[in-house]
Amino acid sequence: MSAPIAEAETRRAGRLEGKVAVVTGAARGIGRACALAFAAEGADLVLLDVAGDIDGVPYRLGSRSQLDHTAELCRERGAAVLSEPADVRDMAALEAAVAVAVDRFSTVDVLVNNAGIAAPSGRVLHEVTEREWSLMIDVDLTGAWRMTRVLGALMVARRAGSIINVASTAGLVGYRNFAAYVAAKHGVVGLTRAAALDYAPHQVRVNALCPGSVRDDQLMEGRMLAEIARSLGVHVADHETEFVQQQPTNSLVEAQDVAAAAVWLASDESRHATGSVITVDGGYSAR
Repeated sequence: MSAPIAEAETRRAGRLEGKVAVVTGAARGIGRACALAFAAEGADLVLLDVAGDIDGVPYRLGSRSQLDHTAELCRERGAAVLSEPADVRDMAALEAAVAVAVDRFSTVDVLVNNAGIAAPSGRVLHEVTEREWSLMIDVDLTGAWRMTRVLGALMVARRAGSIINVASTAGLVGYRNFAAYVAAKHGVVGLTRAAALDYAPHQVRVNALCPGSVRDDQLMEGRMLAEIARSLGVHVADHETEFVQQQPTNSLVEAQDVAAAAVWLASDESRHATGSVITVDGGYSAR
């Protein structure tokens, strides 16, 4: 009996020991990678995801079974986990989920605003409908604002907290036929910088991560690269080859690479980092 307990204790010792982190879009992809990395570093977790499809998004989103699987993988790493379906477009649902989380864990130390969609996209700007534009902004930008609004007061009251907004290289440069996505992610970068100034006097840090093209990984069940390829009407293998050729490092970013940067931003090691925009893009945006 003692050996498994000792193993669990060893596994749980890490840079995030004693912290509670909320991760949105946790069912798969970067969200799952962040959750697993946080669990391995000792954090307990609140995992949120829409856990179903959204009308107007032309591909399957994370499912409840995928969210449950993320939770189970985190528990295997020693974390205490609460998982809740919640749509970042629904303020009342987010408030309810956070209330449950605070009741369970007493507080929240870290927020990872990762929930997002990549489509509807793949068309020139004047072909984008108002509904499509509004949907992209509502999920990718306003969703991050909603979560920050829900948790910001709690962190200010404690005079401690780290908010990590997952933006994109699309928050730094333009991409043809992805105007709404680019606008939303540029907005996330702007939100990060403004919120960092608002919260700096209260010792709450706000930073952004800008991943480049993230490889679709079987373990993480990521679908972003495939969906971008579908939006552009090209085969995913051809699309991946093109992205690799465009990367200065000639390789795609892994979801775990983004998660490793998120761990640093969540930890006390980054206590003087706020308002930062950190790229994990293989040098793509440096060109």
